Amino acid sequence: MDPLKALADAERKPYWLDSPARPEPRPRLDRNTSADLVVVGGGFSGLWTALMAKERDPSLDVVLLEGRRIGWAATGRNGGFCLATLTHGLANGLERWPEEIDRLERIGVENLDEIERTLRRYDIDCSFERTGELHVATEPWQLDGLGEHLDLISELGLDYLPLDQEQVRAEVNSPTYLGGLWERSGCAMLDPARLAWGLREACLRLGVRVYERSPVRSLDDDGTTITLRTPYGSAAARRVALGTGVFPPLLRRLKHFVVPVYDYALMTEPLTAAQLAAVGWHNRQGVGDSGNRFHYYRLTDDNRVLWGGYDAVYYNGGLVKPEYDQRDETFVKLAGHFYDTFPQLAEVGFTHRWGGVIDTCSRFSAFYGQAHGGRLAYAAGYTGMGVGATRFGANVMLDLLSGERTERTELRMVKEKPFPFPPEPVRSGVIQFTRWSIAQADEHEGRRNLWLRALDRMGLGFDS
Repeated sequence: MDPLKALADAERKPYWLDSPARPEPRPRLDRNTSADLVVVGGGFSGLWTALMAKERDPSLDVVLLEGRRIGWAATGRNGGFCLATLTHGLANGLERWPEEIDRLERIGVENLDEIERTLRRYDIDCSFERTGELHVATEPWQLDGLGEHLDLISELGLDYLPLDQEQVRAEVNSPTYLGGLWERSGCAMLDPARLAWGLREACLRLGVRVYERSPVRSLDDDGTTITLRTPYGSAAARRVALGTGVFPPLLRRLKHFVVPVYDYALMTEPLTAAQLAAVGWHNRQGVGDSGNRFHYYRLTDDNRVLWGGYDAVYYNGGLVKPEYDQRDETFVKLAGHFYDTFPQLAEVGFTHRWGGVIDTCSRFSAFYGQAHGGRLAYAAGYTGMGVGATRFGANVMLDLLSGERTERTELRMVKEKPFPFPPEPVRSGVIQFTRWSIAQADEHEGRRNLWLRALDRMGLGFDS
């Protein structure tokens, strides 16, 4: 099907949020109040923090402030991959923290296990399927990268299955596949919006006071109490956790470490039984290809295909605007790539198209810290793999706020900060040249130019 025709009737909104299951918003904060802990941000980072704070100490008075609606931003518009990795993949973690990689991988799997137990404990129905992820090679040079860490994977006890061309096409049938790895237990598929709404309900059941449509405009600290002011009220507490992602930070220092990058996705109409049979996909894994500019895709519970990625767009000046959520150039490109990958689905159209901003830092995985004499903690920079990792980040923030030394807080990954980005306009020049270099690498069998190799030596190795 022609991509333009396939997109003609696609709604310009995130599929996950376009649901009758979306709950009514909670009231605004319209008065001055106080609490033991105030959590800022109603995405996964804030929801996990509020929930686990109450689980740790049910007597705590916890307030959660969300500027719009629970789960409206990156939480409600991502691909719904819930990964065990805390480091944006094994290769990234191995490059940056090789001496910790065994612990980081173990803690990541434990974190995913705890997410699954939490869903059962609170009866959260978010179509959780622990089907794993296929990492597929679509160019010969990508096969070497997939096999590079197989010995280490075995030593770490990770559940990866190498697949040759025939085997990978028996899992998901695409003529573009040359081989792959099936990461069988380190990834689950889920509906991210329903997870967020379920976590909201669990927080409410435990007594968290949740206020929506209550953006925090300023932060004041008198040395003992931090006061967060919204348009119609305020919330004061001795402890504050920030989970605001890429949006204008309440801490000035964070703007040096985080940049806004836009990601885009499509959702198909439901596949018929015959269409699904033509693709296979009996084990319902998530799939990611192995280019520097990669696609991610998966089946929903009603057998639609979510198809996203490839273009990671930075708008010069680091601007965040609602109009950037829609980018027809990228949607047409993604639709064409979909039909190239699955020519047997040439008659399938798209029902939704959307995009949005994610928080990216120079190490591609979250960083953590404290301010205001240790009374405020933050986690940011997840770079698009935060559905699972935000729960770990929430635990880190709670550890830091309690002053407790734990295995988490002693990790070098937690103690270190990423390399800061340069100020504008140099920042835009550096990022756009890097994006161009990444595209060139994909077009030249993965060979990285002098610029990318220099970034690699500095520990700033980039992919999309």
